[in-house]
Amino acid sequence: MNSIQRAITIALMLLMASASQAERIKDIATVAGVRSNQLIGYGLVVGLDGTGDQTNQSPFTIQSFNNMLQQFGITVPPGTRVQTKNVAAVMIQAELPPFAKPGQGLDVTVSSISNATSLRGGSLLMTSLKGPDGEVYAIAQGNLVVGGFGAQGRDGSRITVNVPSVGRIPSGATVERAIPNNFSAGQPVVLNLHRADFTTANRVAQSINEMLGPDVARAQDAVSVAVSAPQDPSHRVDFISLLENINVEPGEEAAKVVINSRTGTIVVGQHVRVSPVAVTHGSLTVSVSEDYTAVQPNPLAGGDTAVLPNSNIEITEETNPMFKFSPGNTLEDIVRSVNNVGASPGDLMAILEALKQSGALKAQLMVI
Repeated sequence: MNSIQRAITIALMLLMASASQAERIKDIATVAGVRSNQLIGYGLVVGLDGTGDQTNQSPFTIQSFNNMLQQFGITVPPGTRVQTKNVAAVMIQAELPPFAKPGQGLDVTVSSISNATSLRGGSLLMTSLKGPDGEVYAIAQGNLVVGGFGAQGRDGSRITVNVPSVGRIPSGATVERAIPNNFSAGQPVVLNLHRADFTTANRVAQSINEMLGPDVARAQDAVSVAVSAPQDPSHRVDFISLLENINVEPGEEAAKVVINSRTGTIVVGQHVRVSPVAVTHGSLTVSVSEDYTAVQPNPLAGGDTAVLPNSNIEITEETNPMFKFSPGNTLEDIVRSVNNVGASPGDLMAILEALKQSGALKAQLMVI
C-alpha cells in the first residue's frame, strides 16, 4: 500500500468516525464532466391491431415503410396504395448515463408522432439512436410496454385511460459507442453544487481541507469547488469516493416568499420577517338583480300594457378587523396572524404584495 492509498484509508476512517446530521457532498453536488447525454431516433412500430397511422394523413409513415422494404429488396410498385393501419411512425428517446460501455442496455421511451391511437401490442423495429453530434451511440429494438388503453364505439364515443400512444421498452437499446470524458485526465476535480450558494461552496471547501489537509480544495464561485486529485485513474476513483461521502452543513436559503398565481399556492420561507405594520383587508360585494313590473293604462284611456324593468343594486362590504405584525415576527407568528383574519389564498397574495411594496416584508417575493 503506497502513501496515497494509506492517506485515503485514514481519511475514510476519520470520516466514518465523524458522522453527523449534515448532508453528504454526494447529495448536494456533482462532479463536473460526469453527466448523462440525451439520445433520439426515428423509427417504425409494427404489429398494431388496426390502431396505427391513417394512410391519407401520414405520408411520411408510408415513405418510411417503403424505404424499409427496399432495404430487404422489396420494391413497392408505383401507384400501390399501402395500408399502414398496423404501422406507426414514432420518436425514440433514451438517456445515456455517464461511463456507459458498449453492450450495456438502456431503457427507451417510444412516442407516436402521427395519428396512431394506440401502440399497445406493437414492436419497435431496429432504430439508430443519435446524440447531438449526429453520431450513433445506441441501437433500439423490442416489444413495447404500454400503460394506457382506449376503446371507441361506432357512434364516435370513446374512452381513454392514461396515454396509449406512448410506450416503454426496458433495456430496449444496446450501447454501441462510449462517450469520451476527461475523468482520467490529470486535472483537478471540480464539484458543482446543485444550488448556487457562496456559503455552501465555502463550507464544502473547508470540510475537504479539514479532512485532507490545507489548500486541497478552493471555492471558485458560488457553484464550483476545485479539488486537487491524484493523477492515477484508479486512485482518482478512491479519492472521489472519499469526497462524495464527506458531510457538509449547507448554507441556509435566503428569505423568500413564493406565490403560484395559477394554483393559489403560497410558500413562506423560514427566515421571512416583517417590520412593524398594521394591515386590514376587506372585500366589496356588488349584487345586481332585475325585477319586471307590468304597467296598465286606465280603463277608459287608450294604450297598451307595458312591462318596465326595475333594477335593484345592493353593496355589501365586509368589516374585517385590522391586525398588527410585531417587529421580527417568526414564520409561525406570520401564519397565525393571517389565519386570525381569515384571509383566503387570493387575499393573502394581495396582502403579501402590499407588504412588499411598503417595505415591511423582509424577503424576496417570487411569483411563478
